[in-house]
Amino acid sequence: MTHPLRRYFITGLLIWVPLGITLWVLDALIGAMDQTLLLLPDRWQPEVWLGMRIPGLGVLLTLLVILLTGLAAANLIGQKLVSVWEAVLARIPVVKSIYGSVKQVSDTLLTGTGHAFRKVLLVRYPHPQAWSLAFQTNVPFEVAQALGDDHVAVFIPTAPSPVNGFYFYVKRAETIELEVSVDLALKYIVSMGVVAPQAKAVAATYPGD
Repeated sequence: MTHPLRRYFITGLLIWVPLGITLWVLDALIGAMDQTLLLLPDRWQPEVWLGMRIPGLGVLLTLLVILLTGLAAANLIGQKLVSVWEAVLARIPVVKSIYGSVKQVSDTLLTGTGHAFRKVLLVRYPHPQAWSLAFQTNVPFEVAQALGDDHVAVFIPTAPSPVNGFYFYVKRAETIELEVSVDLALKYIVSMGVVAPQAKAVAATYPGD
């Protein structure tokens, strides 16, 4: 039988741990965005003309810069400037590889124009007796020529941080496609399986009912 004090302590942890982690992540994000204030001239710094530091002003500046960038790039002149900028970056040996890869991923995730991360699969990893959640991605043309159409590219994220993971080519026949959304699969991974929808109750029917 669980001691009442232990039960109360665990209940308190269940309340404070998620709240504490959420506040910690928000504080880290706001602190990082506040660094954008350093781009302003000294006389325009909020601490100078307000006489105090107000956390979160960098968030407003970041959002404003992103919005203005989007507005500028939406017109014909802005599109030309973006094309010229990307052409310059494409000529720099190391930068072009990093920038090109990151841009393809961001275009796929933010605009939905790509075909990556459209399917959630089960693949055998890290050994033949285990299954892991994976996202199907695009197979490069050279790899497709070498392996054939019977292989798919998969990204296997790690828990609880799906940002990191492993990239493999596996046989299509050795995967199982799941009828779940990418967002739901990400929740499974981040929560390490703790957050999962409750199974739907199925009413049994019998002849003569």
